[in-house]
Amino acid sequence: MLHRIKYFCLIPTALALVACGEISEGENTGTVYTAEPDLPANPTFWEHAAPIVFENCTPCHHNGGAGPFPLVSYDDSRKRTKTIRKVVETDFMPPWPADPGYRTFKNEKRLSPSEKALLLHWIDKGAEEGTPPKDPPVPRLHTDNRLGEPDVVLEFPDTIQLEGDNVDKFFIAKIPFELERDTNLAAVAFRPGNKWLVHHVNGHLINYGEGKKTDVYGGEWNVNSEKVTSLEAYERMELHNDDGTYPPLLVSAMNYLPGVEPTSYPKGLGTIRIAKKGAFLLNTLHYGPSALDTFDFSRIELYFAKSPPERPMQELHLGTLGVSPVVPEFVIPAGKISDFTTEYRVSQDISVLTINPHMHLLGKTFRAYAYSPASGDTIPMIDIPRWDFRWQFFYTYEKMLHIPKGYVIRVEATFDNTADNPFNPNDPPKTLFEAGRNMKTTDEMFQFFVNFVPYRKGDEHIEL
Repeated sequence: MLHRIKYFCLIPTALALVACGEISEGENTGTVYTAEPDLPANPTFWEHAAPIVFENCTPCHHNGGAGPFPLVSYDDSRKRTKTIRKVVETDFMPPWPADPGYRTFKNEKRLSPSEKALLLHWIDKGAEEGTPPKDPPVPRLHTDNRLGEPDVVLEFPDTIQLEGDNVDKFFIAKIPFELERDTNLAAVAFRPGNKWLVHHVNGHLINYGEGKKTDVYGGEWNVNSEKVTSLEAYERMELHNDDGTYPPLLVSAMNYLPGVEPTSYPKGLGTIRIAKKGAFLLNTLHYGPSALDTFDFSRIELYFAKSPPERPMQELHLGTLGVSPVVPEFVIPAGKISDFTTEYRVSQDISVLTINPHMHLLGKTFRAYAYSPASGDTIPMIDIPRWDFRWQFFYTYEKMLHIPKGYVIRVEATFDNTADNPFNPNDPPKTLFEAGRNMKTTDEMFQFFVNFVPYRKGDEHIEL
């Protein structure tokens, strides 16, 4: 099942790469790099650099990807050696904000020390191509679908027109469907049509009971959510049953963030039931500002489960708009660096699969852990010492993380609302208050999402 998010905004990952900029090519930077004894004397692209570049860079850096230039060949890489050196030396790329010394995760987007050393050594030695092997490494692209072919593809009923007025836009959209029968889903993937502007999507699932809804396609399919209330939008979309009642709503059945690949868990985890008749309700469909008139035509892919669900995913949402209050009151004074916390005591033993920290432009640091008030035992969850709003991931643990009943999940964050923060959207800084659900990037949030299943003995040994 897809990782889940609620009510937040961020700059598209593509902008992060553009913000980095291209470093003009020319003379080598002259950085002195001490070769380690086990580094090859004559490194080549195909033997040494290509496996690293194709695995860690090309998922975003390819035609149609989030990166501003491709890195899918030797020529691409040779032209960008100065840029590669700069971003690798500073750990700007690949983007991985979490501190691996605090907690490690599955599929970390970072270079190991040996990979980093080998790539820089290849550049220092002249970035030679070498002889391509008979079976050369293959670039890994985000367009490579590791889930395989979807069982069903649900396209937007029409395009959404986006005015070029440099303003964030929020929609509520209905994507109706009729399947052959009720079934179970192993995964759901949102595929944006306009990768540059789709900031995030919160997707809920409506399941209509047998005989409850005649026409799932009636009514409007999208509504500007800043101009009407949610209830007014639901009425205009005709989401109700034929008798006027409303069907069950499965919250966060499908969500999307730029740069995040859909994930499925081991058999029996996270599957959800989907009825023969229903609709995906994109309760927050957020587009970033654009200077040009454009449009979006996205789609949703459904992947059927091979067996009935055993352990459906559940979610804890801490902080802004969640189950735990922010302390002190979430007010970030202008010109100040402020600290906030939020805590939640778990009422049962849980096995955590995936987490998602979230802040906006003023975020500076983020740390989460669980602790026992009785014994003082501490379970590290994540530490982000240098928050970067451009890179916000869903972090999946290598194995399920057991948090016992009675432990408290504590989240600590620092926000920098000074003129020294280069990402501060206000010049001069202004005091920010906790806002409503349709937050813009220039508003601020402090959230932590925890996806879990009830604990079973041995969960901590199950690899995800």
